[in-house]
Amino acid sequence: MSKNYRDPAVLMLKDGTVFHGKSAGITGTTVGEICFNTGMTGYQEIFTDPSYFRQILVMTNVHIGNYGTHQKEVESGNIQIAGLVCRNFSDHFSRLNADSSLQEYLELNGLLCIHDVDTRALVRHIRTHGAMNAIISNEEFDLNKLKDLLDAVPDMNGLELSSKVTTNQIYDLPNTEDSVRLAVLDFGIKSSILKQLNKHHFNVRVFPAQTDIATMVDWKPDAFFLSNGPGDPSAMDYAINTASKILESQKPAFGICLGHQIFGLAMGVKTIKMLNGHRGSNHAVLNLETGLGEITCQNHGFALDTNEVLANKSRISLSHINLNDKSVEGIRIIDRPVFSVQYHPEAGPGPHDSRYLFQQFSNMINKELGISQTVN
Repeated sequence: MSKNYRDPAVLMLKDGTVFHGKSAGITGTTVGEICFNTGMTGYQEIFTDPSYFRQILVMTNVHIGNYGTHQKEVESGNIQIAGLVCRNFSDHFSRLNADSSLQEYLELNGLLCIHDVDTRALVRHIRTHGAMNAIISNEEFDLNKLKDLLDAVPDMNGLELSSKVTTNQIYDLPNTEDSVRLAVLDFGIKSSILKQLNKHHFNVRVFPAQTDIATMVDWKPDAFFLSNGPGDPSAMDYAINTASKILESQKPAFGICLGHQIFGLAMGVKTIKMLNGHRGSNHAVLNLETGLGEITCQNHGFALDTNEVLANKSRISLSHINLNDKSVEGIRIIDRPVFSVQYHPEAGPGPHDSRYLFQQFSNMINKELGISQTVN
């Protein structure tokens, strides 16, 4: 076990607020935008979700680490968060088939954690004052020096990050030869999304985030998929341009989270930086097309501007809304076989209420291609 375990650590927010706690993980200093997740389980999947890249994550559940870690419960090849904040950090785990303790996992993946923090007070502060940059250290305790380091960190507004987490090369997840060809644009895709696409029998080819439309079209795809990912979508001109070309192709397309925002931007709708975002596995969403509610998994700090979506009723249909703050959770392009949602229907982790969207996408493609429909 690392010699720094349970040594002092400090967390400083951009506005000067300071929290003291104890160390876990590695020795060092880390910076990022602080945010919180309300999920009670699934911490390993959350830590490895590329959408959290360059963010310091506060887990609101009291006990973190109590069921250890398992190599199958990851959403990417490594931990993506910049740092971890929690209240009770457990280096002992109860699950018999776990591979390691959370402490060992953090050490192996080079992550710094501060625990024994009053996370209720911290989350209340973030909810009131908004997400902001923060710094954690268990090696430097001079607050003036920490403030200087923090002042040099760029704000999430205007920050393009998908190119940092996307695949470096094109790769295939083949199905049967006669399966529908789906071109996936990887902005930081979760492995559970790819599993759902594979489950629905797509012949998947995954392309790096900055791939141009000509390269994808050369593969002759039947449909397109735009993935989740980190950063400010308005800073991704390359992706907005590609999404515009996809819309011009009139082929079926589906976007999740960042992909949803990119489609909105391609339609001329602006995105906004939310005060503290939506992150957790218990967010209530209303499907306006069916009248049914869904409990969803979410992770985003930006959203489509609701007023701009409503002002484009002739081109965009609002399909889903958040029941807590009425923000945009889904849209459908009226004259194209294209739809997108802000939340995560793959649910890794989270409830499975929204997984029907993958079947809905498959059915839509089959309709466009004249293939007999699968019952939803």
